[in-house]
Amino acid sequence: MANFVLQLPNNLRLRSFTVSSASSNGATPGVPQSAGPVILELPLDKIRRPLMRTRSNDQQKVKELMDSIKEIGLQVPIDVLEVDGVYYGFSGCHRYEAHQQLGLPTIRCKIRRGTKETLRHHLR
Repeated sequence: MANFVLQLPNNLRLRSFTVSSASSNGATPGVPQSAGPVILELPLDKIRRPLMRTRSNDQQKVKELMDSIKEIGLQVPIDVLEVDGVYYGFSGCHRYEAHQQLGLPTIRCKIRRGTKETLRHHLR
């Protein structure tokens, strides 16, 4: 299965859209058949950031990212771990904060599924 990102102009506002495809193997379109990561836009407020209190961001780097995101959009999605329907972000702190400061409601994420044990490992 191939992952892809649909890039749209920054000034285009879409409420929702659906992408579907025909499958010759009987699999349900849109449902990943492998355990590989998926790239999606997630609302910032749906991503838990459990390590935010222990780290501070370089504000110059955040400003540079804000300028870049305004000009060309986010180029590298943040990594997000999904455990039982809850999303956890452990990296991409500067990109996440840049989106927050810009007032953007969503951020492009590379999502991989994990177990509670995987989550505990990240929290150590």
